[in-house]
Amino acid sequence: MTQPVSSTQQGGPDEGAAPAPVAGPRSKDGPPRAFGLRADVRNLSLLGVLAALIVVGGITEPDAFLDTGNLQLILTQSSVIGVVTVGMTFVITSGGIDLSVGAMVALASVWATTLATQEYGFAGILFTAVIVGLGAGLVNGLLIAYGRMVPFIATLAMLASARGLALQITDGKTQIVTVQSVLDLGLPDSYVLGIPPLVMMFAAVTVIGWLVLNRTTFGRRTVAVGGNAEAARLAGIDVRRQRLYLYLLSGLCCGIAAFMLIILSGSGQNTNGNLYELDAIAAAIIGGTLLSGGRGTIVGSVLGVLVFTTITNIFALNNLQSDVQQIAKGAIIVAAVLVQRRTSAHGET
Repeated sequence: MTQPVSSTQQGGPDEGAAPAPVAGPRSKDGPPRAFGLRADVRNLSLLGVLAALIVVGGITEPDAFLDTGNLQLILTQSSVIGVVTVGMTFVITSGGIDLSVGAMVALASVWATTLATQEYGFAGILFTAVIVGLGAGLVNGLLIAYGRMVPFIATLAMLASARGLALQITDGKTQIVTVQSVLDLGLPDSYVLGIPPLVMMFAAVTVIGWLVLNRTTFGRRTVAVGGNAEAARLAGIDVRRQRLYLYLLSGLCCGIAAFMLIILSGSGQNTNGNLYELDAIAAAIIGGTLLSGGRGTIVGSVLGVLVFTTITNIFALNNLQSDVQQIAKGAIIVAAVLVQRRTSAHGET
């Protein structure tokens, strides 16, 4: 008789980790503890990398890098892509991929900053950004879950379509935001105890994402689908509906990120969110989320975002070219994947 998926799929200290199939009695020192130890090592390693980067920044540009304004800038820039990465972490954990997140951010940002939308003020801009993100996510979810399209192809099509629609809406022009209540959120006067509102929004999304992935049935089902979709189906999980919800969640995060980007830049542009899909996937991977699905970590993804943003900031302060930044990011991604494979191989022995 088929047994339902155990709630221990996320048990132990590790985030969103599905254990290996149970073939018999399991000792107290079995997979969950091993998963937890690997998660701790990954997170500690990322914290070590982040600390090393801070030291490098402090040595190379002590006055500029350690300035309070610059540290606030790093956190603020991390916030937008960080929210996108939270949604991407859920999608990758389920065994999927979303290449359209950057284009969805662009589409939501330009749709929310048209003159017609701005007439409705703060609420109109926020509502439009979120609804457009959800709508694009819904299309992705329907194509993948019920249209049985490969996620890579479906989201690639959305990337092209959303970018094209964003360009058509703006006619290649920048749409300036005139709603003062939106612009005020990006000013230092709106900071609470020195913390920008965008950082607080990112923190809220991160906490909610962690709770959903690690403390809810939705999170356990996400891990189960990514670990073994057929086993999840036999256990009674509606795999298609779960995948639809996950791409809706990714679209929601893109809508929130678009609103944050509008606050940060004070405008809507069809070039917004350029290469966000690569940054979000890279941050999730180096954070410990398994690209093949079945394991995800919100904390690791957030640390990955901070590492990449700090690298970019240090390179900019030292006047290093962007191509060098991309090479460094690529090297970090390769190293992270190799570490994942080595860790997984050790876990199976």
